[in-house]
This record gives sequence, C-alpha cells and structure tokens, in this order.
Amino acid sequence: MTSKQAQEIAQQLGDIPKNDANLQAEIQRLNRKSFVPLEQVQILHEWLESKRQARQCCRIIGESRTGKTMACNAYRLRHKPIQQMGKPPIVPVAYIQADPDCSSKDLFRLIIEHLKYQMTKGTVAEIRERTRRVMKTCGVETLIIDEADRLKPNTFRDVRDIGEELEISVVLVGTDRLDAVIKRDEQVYNRFRACHRFGKSSGEDFQRTVEIWEKQILKLPVASNLYSETMLNTLGEATRGYIGLLDMILRESAIRALKKGLQKVDLETLKEVAAEYK
Repeated sequence: MTSKQAQEIAQQLGDIPKNDANLQAEIQRLNRKSFVPLEQVQILHEWLESKRQARQCCRIIGESRTGKTMACNAYRLRHKPIQQMGKPPIVPVAYIQADPDCSSKDLFRLIIEHLKYQMTKGTVAEIRERTRRVMKTCGVETLIIDEADRLKPNTFRDVRDIGEELEISVVLVGTDRLDAVIKRDEQVYNRFRACHRFGKSSGEDFQRTVEIWEKQILKLPVASNLYSETMLNTLGEATRGYIGLLDMILRESAIRALKKGLQKVDLETLKEVAAEYK
C-alpha cells in the first residue's frame, strides 16, 4: 500500500474519536504501575533482607512474566535513599537491568548512572575502580542485577569481584538460562550458589491474587467478581499463573469495559481480551 492510498483511507475513516476527560483519567490511572504486596513477594523480600544483612551473594530464578522484576524493584523502593545536604546520597539497595550482551564496561556504566554519578572516559580498569569508589561512597549494601543472563561470560567475574571486594550482597536475577550460564564457571557458581525460585501462582493463591488485583488495582465503580469460578477459569487458562500476564489482561479488560460504557469487567469483555493471550 502506497503512502497516498494510506492517506486516502485515513481521510475516509476520519480522525479516531478522543476519550472524554473522565474516561481518559481512568485509563491513565489503570496504566500506572502499582506495587501489590503478594505473599510470595513478601517471602522474597524477607529472603533478600537476610542476604543483605549477611552480605551474601545469591540468585533469583523464575520464568518470564512471574513478577520478578516488580518484586525486586519494590524491595529497592522499600530501602529509600538517604540524602543529606552537601553529602553523597546513601543508597542501601541499587537495582539495574543488564543490557543485551552486557560487557563489564556496560555494567559499570549502568551502576554509576543508577547512583546518579557521571560516567567518565577511561580504560575498563579505571572505570571499574571508579564504580567501586562510587558504590562505597553511596553505601551500597545490595546490588540487584536483573536480566543477568544477558551478561557476557567475562562480565560475571567482575560481578563476583564486586561482591567479594566491597563485601556486599550481589543478587543475580533471571530465568533458567542464567543457571545454565553461571554453572559453566565453578568459581562464579559457588559465589552465587544460594538460590530463590520465584514461581507462578496457582490454586487458592491465584484466586487471592485476582481478588487483590480487582480491589487494589482495577478499583472499578461496580464489583466485577473476577474471582468467581467462570471468571477465574477464563483467567487461569489465559495466564497459566503468570502474574505479568494477569496484570496485562486485567488492566486491558478494565479499560475496554470502560470504553464500552460499563462500570465493571463483564465476562464477555474478559473472554475477548483473554482470547488474545492464549
């Protein structure tokens, strides 16, 4: 299709109607990411806290869309940075997401930028030393590296050294691919042997999660009863217990229901959205 043909179709169909102010405000609210204190998140936080206090390195393993990133970010946010006038910020928990094919230099840049310092030019050795100084200055006690399976093999050695030399807890977060990668290097694997598996939600736990999402995230004018048997079965089949998918489906269902002029998520709308994720 040429640009001219696309323009003709757009003119025939006209502008896409804009939402009224109230509907747009609700859509924006539903699009805001929120932290939900699920039981498995609280268990993970207790485990991370024990590792921080013991200065032990470890890893968190779980499939994609189980909510690992949200849970780790929430842990960081619970350890609020301390800022005093004229002094460097104290950041007890630092959190970064590794870039694809993350080299040591990329890793150091991510850490420095997360701690609000300027990245400087220099050799890898010079940037490595600057990173350690910055982390010491900021009082970092835990460094969480999400998507850690993206690290290049040689980068894991620098990660291991950060934990040992600064005597902090370094937490590697990823899927089973991460396990396969670190087990190739016995020294790295031994340093990160402690492991917490972050799993999917099922049974009564899944039902409680759906109920929490309806009451604390969607908060629509009328109860949708998403934890009723029919609704729950629809969600279970579509999400297979993945919290990330559940979040996406429920938020989109709520927005779609509101655009239809409804005040709750009805079964038809839920099935309509869920079918797109099967």
